[in-house]
Amino acid sequence: MSDSQYLAWPFFEERHRALARELEAWAAANVPHDHSADVDTECRTLVRSLGAAGWLKHAVGGKPYGAADAIDTRAICLIRETLARHSGLADFAFAMQGLGSGAISLQGTPEQKERYLSRVVSGEAIAAFALSEPNAGSDVAAMQCSAHVEGDVAILNGEKTWISNGGIADFYVVFCRTGEAPGARGISAFIVDAGTPGFEIAERIDVIAPHPLARLRFTDCRVPLTQRVGEAGEGFKVAMRTLDVFRTSVAGAALGFARRAMDEALQRATTRKMFNQVLADFQLTQAKLAQMATTIDSSALLIYRAAWQRDQGKSVTKEAAMAKLTATEGAQQVIDAAVQMFGGQGVVSGETVERLYREIRSLRIYEGATEVQQLIIGRELLKEMKA
Repeated sequence: MSDSQYLAWPFFEERHRALARELEAWAAANVPHDHSADVDTECRTLVRSLGAAGWLKHAVGGKPYGAADAIDTRAICLIRETLARHSGLADFAFAMQGLGSGAISLQGTPEQKERYLSRVVSGEAIAAFALSEPNAGSDVAAMQCSAHVEGDVAILNGEKTWISNGGIADFYVVFCRTGEAPGARGISAFIVDAGTPGFEIAERIDVIAPHPLARLRFTDCRVPLTQRVGEAGEGFKVAMRTLDVFRTSVAGAALGFARRAMDEALQRATTRKMFNQVLADFQLTQAKLAQMATTIDSSALLIYRAAWQRDQGKSVTKEAAMAKLTATEGAQQVIDAAVQMFGGQGVVSGETVERLYREIRSLRIYEGATEVQQLIIGRELLKEMKA
């Protein structure tokens, strides 16, 4: 297990420390380190396993539905960090249950919560968050997928892409332009069950770190208005509230990847013999290890500051962006350094550092690319100055 001294930091309560210890023991015994060729089946199995063990209750909010009373950001970050250190797909399976159902947790009706959240917590239902489009990724206001209302039904038309859990999810929270106002103010969110007429998986997408991913298509897809999450035109707010919770946890996952890379690098440096000594005896290696360790601790401080602050009910727009920016970019550097220490072995398919190298790359893009985080931080700083 990686260095866990950081759990003594004042950001955490004893329940968080206990959670980290229990999850570490469970993950070591239950999370597979080698992924199968059938990623869909493995992901479904991981969701069921996480649900049966009770870990998914931390991904959603709502005590009557078997979940925590409120979403605990520190717990989510600790869980993602721990799972990512063991398996990127296990982290993905946990995170998407939270992100996919986050809008329902935060702003769903009692009926929606009753119908969906208990099944998410148990692992019986797989959730998905459908926001991105071919021409509307970082620029959500450019969304073109639309929904118009006829009586008590919303009719959806358009496409979504880069949708995690696409093709295996049991329901999707879909964001559509409904036109109450220009730009981001005219978007609404709807829960669309898999198998709804007019909804299809248009394409499965393969990426360098395999996980279920798809492009979705809606053609006159009729959804009852009772499936709308929040009020009409408030979809952008729903999406941003959801992302505010889980953006910090993306940084937590990156931290888990970085810690695993550090473990691998230390093992390699202290056992790899070169020129009648080991790799760790070289000052260049020691300097690189020092740089990696400092990057990891810097990321951890920013992550758990943001998570603690959100759990105190404070705004974390700037702090979450700083955490995601620093942790994802830093993890890329740490993992790259680990690959370099392994030399040619580091790029052999199936080697742990090679897998980490592929897994970290997408975290610098999804839920707000690095460049978007920079814009958010700069914007928030200017707002604070004006205030």
